Amino acid sequence: MQDAPKLTDRQQQILDLVQSAIERTGAPPTRAEIASELGFRSANAAEEHLQALARKGVIELVGGTSRGIRLKSDTLRALNQSRGKQFSLPLPSLAQLSLPLVGRVAAGSPILAQEHIDHTYLMEASMFSRRPDYLLKVRGMSMRDAGIMDGDLLAVQKATDAKNGQIVVARLGDDVTVKRFKRTRTSIELIPENPDFKTIVVPFGDVDFQLEGLAVGLIRNNMLM
Repeated sequence: MQDAPKLTDRQQQILDLVQSAIERTGAPPTRAEIASELGFRSANAAEEHLQALARKGVIELVGGTSRGIRLKSDTLRALNQSRGKQFSLPLPSLAQLSLPLVGRVAAGSPILAQEHIDHTYLMEASMFSRRPDYLLKVRGMSMRDAGIMDGDLLAVQKATDAKNGQIVVARLGDDVTVKRFKRTRTSIELIPENPDFKTIVVPFGDVDFQLEGLAVGLIRNNMLM
């Protein structure tokens, strides 16, 4: 078990804010959002603290996106244990999850149907803000500015409803897509985090639409190799 890095009070505040945002919405905050929440004069101050957290190995910063902040699970486990947030279980297997990786999904069939499962991974539950039910391989760059890239593995908790602002997995006819959720008075909007892609508007009652789950974590595919 690695030693927990020593964080300043301000760095701990920012780390808690990042963790909280991911737990609430499935995506990290922007630099501007961090600055606004903590009363910084500019987003540059938030960036300096994030760079310090990255140097201490707590987070990883992904270039080219305003939400490119990834939590590093090994360091977070050490931090949480040092702060009394997590306790060792008597049997290690109790802290592990067996998560199926969903590949291509056939139209009209359940997303977790056996024929859709490419692999199954054994992972520590402490890696995730909430317990996921499966992993979904991200295809395309429509969520680039939320730090979700083509080939990433999205940890998904099964759900049939979502709050505005959460990142969801939704089925639209033959396609399964990852987008930010927004409910209006007349429709549901599936909003990309990349200006090259258009918002998908789904009228209420559309039989081709089904909410499959909420994003509760993100893993780079090469971490599982």
